[in-house]
Amino acid sequence: MENKIIDTKITAEVVNQFEFNGEFIHIEPLGQGHINSTYAVYFRRETVPPIRYVLQRINTSILKNPLTLMKNIEGVTNHLRKKIMEAGGNPDRETLTIVKTKDGKLFYEDGDKECWRAYLFIEDATCYQSAEKPGLFYNSAKAFGRFQKLLSDYPAETLSETIEKFHNTVNRYKNFEKAVQEDRMGRAKDVQKEIEFVKARKDDCGIVLDLIEKKEIPLRVTHNDTKLNNIMMDNETNEGICVIDLDTVMPGSVFYDFGDSIRFGASSAAEDETDLSKVYMDINLFKEYVEGFLSEAGETLTKKEYELLAFSAKLLTLECGIRFLTDYLEGDTYFKIHREHHNLDRARTQFKLVANMEEKMEMMNEIVMSHCKN
Repeated sequence: MENKIIDTKITAEVVNQFEFNGEFIHIEPLGQGHINSTYAVYFRRETVPPIRYVLQRINTSILKNPLTLMKNIEGVTNHLRKKIMEAGGNPDRETLTIVKTKDGKLFYEDGDKECWRAYLFIEDATCYQSAEKPGLFYNSAKAFGRFQKLLSDYPAETLSETIEKFHNTVNRYKNFEKAVQEDRMGRAKDVQKEIEFVKARKDDCGIVLDLIEKKEIPLRVTHNDTKLNNIMMDNETNEGICVIDLDTVMPGSVFYDFGDSIRFGASSAAEDETDLSKVYMDINLFKEYVEGFLSEAGETLTKKEYELLAFSAKLLTLECGIRFLTDYLEGDTYFKIHREHHNLDRARTQFKLVANMEEKMEMMNEIVMSHCKN
């Protein structure tokens, strides 16, 4: 019944607010996102085929300032459109196209204070949940590398933080220390090994932030959620044509995007694997991603960024593990769990990856530096 009420509300009120082209046909749920509610909206036109748009209800409990959010996205996509057009590409296909409301706004706020936005649908392309076809991981690396390259001259300091301190590893460590000290669930005594693992790597947490503050590495536009399913892949070529889900686009470091890609994509096992003997970083997948990413972004990176690119994989994996362990100590209040000790299992998997990366760091650095032209 709830879905029917929502659908009625969308078709009766929300759809009519946007500059959609044609006669409304129908609406259907779209994708597997966990944050926003997403729909495909179909419109009939007289002399050309029907057209689809993407309509999203923004989750304002997480993305608390939709105006700031949409201004970020507008600025970045306008910049990308200009660069794509200069290169002779198709901006309607290679970046998100915001469809404004009929009164020229970036989003619509309905009578229930819910906020909606719309994009042009990118046809003949697919979002994959896993690298089920050969070359997809490499092509995703190229797509995120190209995203970095095209935005390398964007004034990152003009962007707002849509989620405060999202990749601030120092702040994540402070939250961890607080969780250990308060020990509100009485769980700290059973995870001393994991707690000591994190504490032994405290100094790693501040390296990137210190370099940004000292201006030894540039502040860059970063996507901050560089999973495979945030890229539209062309159905014919399997090339990554468009980076989507720009909600977490913020000022940051290239390390955030590269490091998290390796954490998630080069792992041999699921994020919550309980058999740690199955968990390691696949050096071949690491090499594949490095080659794809640097084939596009390489010319825009500084030597210092090259030197720490491999380290960033370890740092972002450590940060994620810290977040899982912190949530476990606090009573599993942030990440959804599906079994007892789920967040602890996730933390242990990340820490096993960190340890494995430390063993392979020399090899990882050699792979990265072999591509350095600076």
